[in-house]
Amino acid sequence: MTGLRANWKGSIRFGEVTAPVALYTAASSSERITFNILNRKTGNKVKREFIDSGTEKPVDKDDQVKGYEIENGQFVVFDPAEVASAVPESNKTLTVLSFIPLTEIDDVYFDKPYYLAPDKLGGDVFAALRDGMRRAKVAAIARTVLSRRMRTLLIRPDGDGLIATTLNFDYEVRSADEAFNDMPDLKIEGEMLDLAKHIIKTKVGEFHIDEFEDRYETALKELVEAKMEGRVVPKVKTPTVSTPNDLLKALRESASLLAGPPRRAAGEKSVKAHPEQAARRKPSTSRRKAG
Repeated sequence: MTGLRANWKGSIRFGEVTAPVALYTAASSSERITFNILNRKTGNKVKREFIDSGTEKPVDKDDQVKGYEIENGQFVVFDPAEVASAVPESNKTLTVLSFIPLTEIDDVYFDKPYYLAPDKLGGDVFAALRDGMRRAKVAAIARTVLSRRMRTLLIRPDGDGLIATTLNFDYEVRSADEAFNDMPDLKIEGEMLDLAKHIIKTKVGEFHIDEFEDRYETALKELVEAKMEGRVVPKVKTPTVSTPNDLLKALRESASLLAGPPRRAAGEKSVKAHPEQAARRKPSTSRRKAG
């Protein structure tokens, strides 16, 4: 990929076939505005130090070791060599373990996306894998070592290449039961349900990622520009949250405002999402088990 630097280079192996490939970060936060921590009095950058919680004195890097807390204030200590011995050895091979239907995995397990592309030779093998997966409507589950950790990846066809998404492990994903345990047992009926359905129907649309704006980042840019120019940025008003007492009234007002055929908002684009993009964003039918 011209202009992009590979995060990882190696080979992808499926069956007895191997092809050289490279992973490129698909999402990056490098363009976001970042702030430095300064000393208000001097305007100088502040350096970070590790301070001993008992002596309150700085600790040199050579004296810093890792510890696992087993009780309050009681630690098992590990030196760098011991920790390094636990790091899995990398053979630079992305090994395909199995092929599964595209909707088999719940997207709550999705971690970080990468572009997977052929590296130098092996384009024909790569294309055969890509086109074979697309025709069979399957994704691949593969495993390799990334950033000194064994990672599982979901690989899917996308345009001329493949998308490889690292997956969270089962122990890293909380059960949905934890979040919805305290949900009240409510059954909405009558006018309130009809109004909600009407509002939803009038707002049905299509997903176009370019229509969404990072409002926080935009606000930060405006704040920085205002500070540089000596202007004051007006504060944004906090929206009013509907209470149970006026919820039905709010639904009626919303339905009244949305009366008539649905219209696209000003500035909306008519470019439709790629069929493969729509397929990979389709909600999974699988369910997470309670932990």
